[in-house]
Amino acid sequence: MKRSSPQKAKSLSHFDTQGQAHMVDVGGKAETHRIARAGGSICMQPETLRLILEGTAKKGDVLGVARLAAIQAAKRTSDLIPLAHPLALTRVGAEFAPDAAGCGIALTVTVETLGRTGVEMEALTAVSIGLLTIYDMCKAVDRSMRIEGIRLLEKKGGKSGHFLSA
Repeated sequence: MKRSSPQKAKSLSHFDTQGQAHMVDVGGKAETHRIARAGGSICMQPETLRLILEGTAKKGDVLGVARLAAIQAAKRTSDLIPLAHPLALTRVGAEFAPDAAGCGIALTVTVETLGRTGVEMEALTAVSIGLLTIYDMCKAVDRSMRIEGIRLLEKKGGKSGHFLSA
């Protein structure tokens, strides 16, 4: 199946001319203020959501722990993603939005830095780990939880400009 893209095809920057994986050289790039927002959600049984929102889950403050996990994940992204640059992050924010009708919780993470490369991977990693932490803390009561829709929502800064998800 052929996919169409509104952008012109670009080369993959993490491969050299021989096709070998390498870390992209960002030394010649200017430092700019860079921001990325990513989001995703976890769907669960209504009773599981109630336990989380009331703070009565056996393992404690689920959203508080998940927030810390998301922040830590953003800071440790280069330890998890082999070709990601270690970055000095200036801000990581994790916001949870319960959805009683959909029986779930949405997580949006915003990551910022002043640097030579973007923070998209940090934001995506933070959302993934934040949602996985909710799963881990609640799996004893609901193994049917589903993590869904992890995606980049917005990116600002750098040469490629502003990206806003449709």
